[in-house]
Amino acid sequence: MNGSTINIRLMKADDFDAVVGIDEKVRKASRLAYYDLKFEKLLESNEYVPTSLVAEEEEDGTVVGFVMGELYMGEYGISQEGATLDTIGVDPNHQHKGIGERLINEFVDHLKDLGVQKINTLIDKNDSELMHFFSTNRFSPSKTIISLERSP
Repeated sequence: MNGSTINIRLMKADDFDAVVGIDEKVRKASRLAYYDLKFEKLLESNEYVPTSLVAEEEEDGTVVGFVMGELYMGEYGISQEGATLDTIGVDPNHQHKGIGERLINEFVDHLKDLGVQKINTLIDKNDSELMHFFSTNRFSPSKTIISLERSP
């Protein structure tokens, strides 16, 4: 991290451009509409509990990573004791420096403080790099949730 210190904090509206930019660098494609919806929910919903975090350089406040998720609010009969981790990204220039792991750990600790007992995420079964990342961070295949799909 070139001697800089990384702080983890709750995500705010001003982080939108940085989050979209990091995601675009990682995915090599823009998902502007996805983040428009995510940030709208983050900032405007009365029912939304803040769970999303960013990693920023202490020196200049540059956002270098983020994690987004939310509490279950009774969807599909799942209690509020569960949450999802739906998006994570670390700027490619800052990867392999422990930032993703710090984001995950802070995210888990924050949700634990809110009473969450289980966090779920979904990944492409063919994405071995992401599978390794989550496995290294103590995620394992779910024993209770089955993802189903149907083509129209």
